Amino acid sequence: MVRALSLALLLASLQLGSLISPAYACGCGVMVPRGSTEVSVDRETSVVTWDGRTEQIVMRLTVRGNAPEAAWIMPVPHRASVELGDPALFSELADLTAPVPTARHHFWPRSGDWPFDVSTGDSAAAPSAGAPPVRVVGRERLGPFDVARLAATDPGALRNWLDDNGFELPGRLATALKPYVDREWEYVAIRLVPQDGSDPLRGDLDPLVLRFANDRPVYPMRLSKLASTPQRLGLYVLAEHRMEPRDAIGGSTPEVTYAGRVGPGAARDGAGALAAVTGGKPVFLTAIEQSFPHPERIDGDHELRAAPSDASYRTPLYRNELLTVGGVPAWLLSVVGAVLVVAVATRAAARRGRRGRRPSAFGNLFAE
Repeated sequence: MVRALSLALLLASLQLGSLISPAYACGCGVMVPRGSTEVSVDRETSVVTWDGRTEQIVMRLTVRGNAPEAAWIMPVPHRASVELGDPALFSELADLTAPVPTARHHFWPRSGDWPFDVSTGDSAAAPSAGAPPVRVVGRERLGPFDVARLAATDPGALRNWLDDNGFELPGRLATALKPYVDREWEYVAIRLVPQDGSDPLRGDLDPLVLRFANDRPVYPMRLSKLASTPQRLGLYVLAEHRMEPRDAIGGSTPEVTYAGRVGPGAARDGAGALAAVTGGKPVFLTAIEQSFPHPERIDGDHELRAAPSDASYRTPLYRNELLTVGGVPAWLLSVVGAVLVVAVATRAAARRGRRGRRPSAFGNLFAE
């Protein structure tokens, strides 16, 4: 409680006499641009791998704005290692989980069908009890990222890193970070700088890989409540079984778009990005989509658990097609068949009528 109160007071004091930079939340943390510039996260896609002891998150952000630099802060439950990821991983998973084309037939012709057709032209343990309370436990440069790994038990470490790099922390973030400080999580603080140092951050950023010990998989989402616009999350989970979020945490019901076992050769090109993440072992892949129309309602992190069954699923991509028999529209055959039936029935009735009007031999005899 003392640490949480200290964090709130210390971070709030940074705002006195300064211009507050807006924070743009994403599921994996919060992004703070420099000065009066702006940056927003259009899309967040992450791959979570869990083997029962270690969790790995590979994340890729798609951003836009006019900020040449920004700070990105992500809470993690234990000491994390950080490295650059392979962008090919996301392409492989997108191909692997793409909806399967499925024909859905209709009987009567619609616009575009004959005769109405009309041509028409995208892991280490927490600090020991004797460790100093303020520690920067790692610092490295990874491509466009300047990464600092900070102990979460002292808010001064986060404050000093931000001050040294010329960033100001929005006061609202102190309140959002309080639950993580209470649980003694740590931070991965990342400074995003374009390679030439001048162009604004825009488009798909290089993926980052975070790896840490964890006895149950979790995806940090609490900081997303700071977002001012609706958020959307795409999550790939690789584990021994089919996985699901424990609850919706204030968003729409999570939607599973793919579930099934995959092997090292699952990618269409047999590539190694997926195999490198899974260690070449077969795993169960679950793809989850979720939207957050009202980010302020987010009330926790995504805790992932095994689903009741390992049932496979793949989203169908329906393609409406006119039902045909031997290339001939079924409706046309039915109409022609009905006409023939009516014609035959009419002809048969006419024949019976003529036979009924034919005079008998007794009738001719009495007529004479």
